[in-house]
Amino acid sequence: MSAVVLSLEEARRLCERAAIRYGATAETASSLAASVVAAEAEGQATVGLAHFIDYLDALEAGRIDGRATPAITRPLPAIFHSDAMGGAAHTGFDRVFDDLVAAARTLGVAVFAQRNAYTCGALGYFAGRLAGRGLVALAATNGPALIAPAGAAKPVYCTNPLAFAAPSSSGRALLIDQSSSATAFVNVRLAAREGRPIPEGWAIDADGRPTTDAAAAVKGALLAFGGSRGANIALMVEVLAAGLSGANWSLDAPPFTSGSESPGTGLFVLAIEASAFGPDFAQRLGNQLERLATGYGVHVPGAAKAAARERAERVGIAVPREIHDRIAAAAPAGPSAQP
Repeated sequence: MSAVVLSLEEARRLCERAAIRYGATAETASSLAASVVAAEAEGQATVGLAHFIDYLDALEAGRIDGRATPAITRPLPAIFHSDAMGGAAHTGFDRVFDDLVAAARTLGVAVFAQRNAYTCGALGYFAGRLAGRGLVALAATNGPALIAPAGAAKPVYCTNPLAFAAPSSSGRALLIDQSSSATAFVNVRLAAREGRPIPEGWAIDADGRPTTDAAAAVKGALLAFGGSRGANIALMVEVLAAGLSGANWSLDAPPFTSGSESPGTGLFVLAIEASAFGPDFAQRLGNQLERLATGYGVHVPGAAKAAARERAERVGIAVPREIHDRIAAAAPAGPSAQP
């Protein structure tokens, strides 16, 4: 498949124009574009520009209210509570980001909790941005039910990912971003579109039987990783993201791929000022990560994403032409890209 090479700025502008064309405000368009381009730059294609097409479809259908203005309150000095009002998940977070960082620095911890949003794509984007400001961060989000816990034949939880990020002296943050399911739903959906099988243990079909047929899995349910342990993490995420924020439980959330209703999902982000516990956290973590990687062969999550992002900043990103053309067709004319 041929590709179109875009600088990160060109990709952001292209996505912004398309989102505005589909009814988003400039603020929401900027928030959505920044998130998907960041994911694409880090090599996460399934939640990058390909996922931006999901956002365009959702804007057109009304699952994202592109004109929504998040209602943000601060019930306590360390807590920011956002009602996305059926809009994108990123807009409210972007609005309070600087204040969230400032609160964490002043108070030691700060929390952002949001309800009534569309799904947020790459969850690590939220935690990683806080690590970029020198904070330790934990993020959790939910969505429409997709996971069947061990023994269940129907989905109960969404993939309910959990992300964790921490700054290190290397300049590359530790970044863990993983779903509670054996794989992300977008990977199964992509396999179904391409007619590829999926590994055993990823999913069950609509009748609750184990399947390697991706198309049957899309109609059935994903499985939690590690059986009941993964399902327990999904429940913990549900409590943080939906319970605290007041968002829809996964069982009550409308689908994010069809219909005109927002899934009304939740997002929870915790920021911690590491320097409150001593000035050398980043150095200690950097030394430990280096020891794990070089002395013990441990994979350090986040390093590959950082390297991909650094390369993308230099040479741009290669976007499959089919995806580029789909987004470009939705956007008013803009600067041309390198073929």
